[in-house]
Amino acid sequence: MKQDGKEQKKQGRSGKKLQLYKPRKKKSVEEDAAIQYLQAQYDKINPAEIKSFKDFPLSQKTLKGLRENNYVTPTEIQRQAIGYALQGKDILGAAKTGSGKTLAFLIPILENLFCKKWTRLDGVGALVISPTRELAYQIYEALRKVGHLHDFSAGLIIGGQNLKFERKRMDQINILICTPGRLLQHMDENPLFDCSHLQILVLDEADRCLDMGFETTMNAIIENLPSERQTLLFSATQTKSVKDLARLSLSFPTYIAPHEQAETVTPELLQQSYIICEIDEKIGILWSFIKNHLKQKVIVFMATCKQVKYTYELFCKLRPGISLLALYGTLHQEKRERIYNEFCRKSNVVLFATDLASRGLDFPRVNWVIQMDCPEDVETYIHRAGRTARGFTGKGEGLLMLLPHEEKLVEDLQKSKIPINKIQVDPSKVVAPQRKIESLLSDSTELKQSAQRAFVSYLKSVFLMKNKEIFNVQLLDTDAYARSLGLIVPPYIKFLKKYQYAQKRQSEENENSDAIEKLKAKTMSDEGSDQSEAEEEPAVELEKKLKKKKKKESLIKFDFHNDADSDEEDFLQVKRVDVDPGDEPLEEVQTSSKKKAKPLTKAAVAKKLLKKKIKVNTTVKFTEEGEAMEDEKRDVKSELAKQFVNENVGGIDIEKAKEVLQEEDKFDKIRFREKVKAKHKEQKRKLKNKKKEEEGEKDDFGSQSESDGPDLSWLPDPDKVYGKKDGSDESGGSEEGSGPEASDHEDNESAGSGDESDVDQKFHRPSKRKLVESRGIPQASVTPRKLKKVQDVAASLSVSEAEALAMQLLQAKR
Repeated sequence: MKQDGKEQKKQGRSGKKLQLYKPRKKKSVEEDAAIQYLQAQYDKINPAEIKSFKDFPLSQKTLKGLRENNYVTPTEIQRQAIGYALQGKDILGAAKTGSGKTLAFLIPILENLFCKKWTRLDGVGALVISPTRELAYQIYEALRKVGHLHDFSAGLIIGGQNLKFERKRMDQINILICTPGRLLQHMDENPLFDCSHLQILVLDEADRCLDMGFETTMNAIIENLPSERQTLLFSATQTKSVKDLARLSLSFPTYIAPHEQAETVTPELLQQSYIICEIDEKIGILWSFIKNHLKQKVIVFMATCKQVKYTYELFCKLRPGISLLALYGTLHQEKRERIYNEFCRKSNVVLFATDLASRGLDFPRVNWVIQMDCPEDVETYIHRAGRTARGFTGKGEGLLMLLPHEEKLVEDLQKSKIPINKIQVDPSKVVAPQRKIESLLSDSTELKQSAQRAFVSYLKSVFLMKNKEIFNVQLLDTDAYARSLGLIVPPYIKFLKKYQYAQKRQSEENENSDAIEKLKAKTMSDEGSDQSEAEEEPAVELEKKLKKKKKKESLIKFDFHNDADSDEEDFLQVKRVDVDPGDEPLEEVQTSSKKKAKPLTKAAVAKKLLKKKIKVNTTVKFTEEGEAMEDEKRDVKSELAKQFVNENVGGIDIEKAKEVLQEEDKFDKIRFREKVKAKHKEQKRKLKNKKKEEEGEKDDFGSQSESDGPDLSWLPDPDKVYGKKDGSDESGGSEEGSGPEASDHEDNESAGSGDESDVDQKFHRPSKRKLVESRGIPQASVTPRKLKKVQDVAASLSVSEAEALAMQLLQAKR
């Protein structure tokens, strides 16, 4: 029995593992009655009477989730927006930063789906779109805290995450929180995505979602959404454009702006100030500020990602004594989330960020917001400054750095009800580590390149700003700014040079057109006078000269700088072609500068080659005489291959091609054998030539002919040296001739003879055997010289002396 109980337990455990979903509980009659009661109370909501979340007709699950997270009293935007949203009205909500807009749309979403008994099988019921990934992540975390008691499924769909993981679960999500780009990707590619039953659409930071950056994406998304839905738009700077509202198909939306009549648009506890400084003083002021605020939480906003990256890398090497973080768009998503969570957790830290972090992010307990670069407009300033002084009791300070010509922005801020005061910087407290920065850049090539990129990106951002009254790139001291970044030589700015040149030409054209108009006006006024014809001629001549000048300038191509950004086509172009300003027609002047041709497609290039009948991928070899050589590899030998080549049939018959290759392989093997044989023959020929050369060298030294042989006149006369002996050559058996002197004498005499072999033996030291055989004497009849010496010595010794000599020889051998 005990074993049966264990088996039942195992089966029960295995059953739990195999179960994918919990069994859905049936909706009770009490829950249906509660839903009907809540829906009946929606029309009775009065925002003025609501003091806590309990006063709203909300479900018990939502109220419990709010209570667990200490949400008791609703903010002004929540008090007004939740009631209208529960009634099913479209809403345009505008409120200060940090006023609790996230809960103002999350609570209506939960209640709407709860009252409609929404399940996983019903698909997407609510869609929340935010412009940045960090804001979408923050909304998702808030939804998890408040709505974890409900049975709905929620999903976070943002870029940088696993697309396959998201794709498989799209049909199970009820509340979808996403960014526009990734949402559109699922709409286009994922067959499981279905939003035909969508109930609520929410756009957080709606003005950013609907601007030019997301216009095409949002238009494509809205086309795929059902027209019958509830739409909620929330932002600190709400859009009122009729065009934007028409795109979203809003029907009589309710505009909620509780702080519209307030004295300030920004939080009341936010203390705002600005300073005027030069562009090369910004780095020093920022460094001094951080050194004096090491125990506070600071956000520094900059214009571009490359500026943030360089400043973060530079300050990390300078080591100010506080934690440093950087948040910008080009980082990987996981790293961005880690930096966001780390900044929220720490209390003493500096975050360098772009406008990516300016929208909607709820950073707790931020003390300072420094705007190092001038914001694009008033709305951008409001969102940046709103990262501090959030909530009811939150306090914070904001500092704006402006250049002298950017002070016009202050007037726009004051017109928009933003109180901001001017302050002065104490020069004695500003310490710029200029020399240290320059030394760091000289040591690190990567840091120097990062500084160059930051320099160019900042100038581009200023150049592309719409408000030219405030942002004028011509007024910037680029050399001083480069030095402040640690660059001794400022980088070349190609786009700025082109812009200056275009402006110069435009001003010259305007001046010339004004001069022509003045001359024409003068001639028109003097029509009746006699001088009219005389004065009309200068005007016509001036106009002709200007036309000629324009044509001439069109023939002149200026190449300011041949940097890395320039096209390859400009490399060999003539920088300037001078034209003689005579009366010759300008059409006859030929110039090498032409307009850049449009890039051709591969198909167009192929058509051109076919028209010109050019054989591509062919190589021709030539002999030394200049005649073309035939390539044996390309010439087919077999009859089958020749038939295959001549056939003009589309495509390739693989089986036939195999047969052709097999036939050609036979001829290739024969050709290969012939090449190997030829190679071996060549090697043998080279060896023979080498041997002949060596033998020729020997003949030069060994020949004894008078014409070719060596000069032996320098040798001494043997008769004078050894003396003349009668009959030494003939007797052969005399005692004198048998000694070594006689043998030497014979050798010397033989040197004077005409026998070639003797000379060869003398100079090449031939053996005695060869010498004897060469003279025709049989070897057996000749006693060796050494043996003769031994015999002579043995004959002169006595018996006792011979025995002693033999004993010594035996001992020496041992």
